[in-house]
Amino acid sequence: MSQNTRNFLNDFYQDVPSANKKTPATFEKDTEAEAWDSWQGPVVRPGISRRTKSALVLLVLLVPAVIYFGLRLGNRHYLVISLLLLLLAMLPFFMIFEDRKPQARELIVIAVLVAIGVASRGAFFMLPQFKPVAAIVIISGVAFGGEAGFLVGCMTALVSNIFFSQGPWTPWQMFALGMIGFVAGVFYRLGWLKTNRWSLCTFGFFSIFFIYGLIMNPASLLMYSATLDIKALVAIFISGAPMDLVHALSTAIFLGVLAKPFLEKLSRIKKKYGLI
Repeated sequence: MSQNTRNFLNDFYQDVPSANKKTPATFEKDTEAEAWDSWQGPVVRPGISRRTKSALVLLVLLVPAVIYFGLRLGNRHYLVISLLLLLLAMLPFFMIFEDRKPQARELIVIAVLVAIGVASRGAFFMLPQFKPVAAIVIISGVAFGGEAGFLVGCMTALVSNIFFSQGPWTPWQMFALGMIGFVAGVFYRLGWLKTNRWSLCTFGFFSIFFIYGLIMNPASLLMYSATLDIKALVAIFISGAPMDLVHALSTAIFLGVLAKPFLEKLSRIKKKYGLI
């Protein structure tokens, strides 16, 4: 491991630098709760780029088509589809860098966020649907953009299912969590999502119903039922509502607890090292 990478990891895991250290702090930590509620976020970039719009078309149109036709093949092809989805998720992310190569420290941040998401899912394995995973993905999207949020969501679902079991649901979970991260990043860039607790918790709550649930509930019918009609869809949404509610509440709770320290640290790291 190079000295630069070692220094970066030390900065990532340590607390915000104090004034008596040689390295000046590049981010002033708020000490009052009111300051956090009025904080405008790590980096404000109004509007979304043409690259992000292209990524949206790619993810919304191509990814579901790949999942659907791949699962029609059967015979454990979901593993191949999962890897293919991971490649598709990486394309928009690496488009961020345009004329330069991604730095190791930028990839390390993504890897650390994925590891935190995987570990957090394992830590709450005994509580069905009560997981911090979606909260970590949303924070990733807000901090580094929709493309990075989609990649973190995809990789978290794929890697964590190594412990929770892989199956035909894996590609759908990758897509659902990835879209939560992507939409969070896009909404933040458009100014529709703020970094105060109310805005983040509200977005986290409704994203589970209108993104994750809207993808995973119909996917359950496609995976386990030979017929797909309105009555079956209504039944699956009703039966899944209690679990979606628990998932939504847990996401809002974890955002309220984790968003402030995570975004403060990620903001400081971004400014100091010029990441993404």
